Amino acid sequence: MSEINQPTGKQLAAARALLGIGQIELANAANISAPTLRRMEASSGAVEGMKNNVAAVLRVLDDRNVEFIDGGVRLREKQC
Repeated sequence: MSEINQPTGKQLAAARALLGIGQIELANAANISAPTLRRMEASSGAVEGMKNNVAAVLRVLDDRNVEFIDGGVRLREKQC
């Protein structure tokens, strides 16, 4: 899925911004509440939250070709 195991809260927010989606849209796609996502994005350091909620958000981002890299985030190139 990614080159690092656990993204930071800032990387999570950056990934969402890179996709051009709001917190509510991402939260709904991951089947979590918007306040839960806000808390995840506010994490200092690695994303904090229940493992299943964090995994759900990361799955949605991975499905949308987001790739977490050391200290950042980018979109994967779509493979034909």
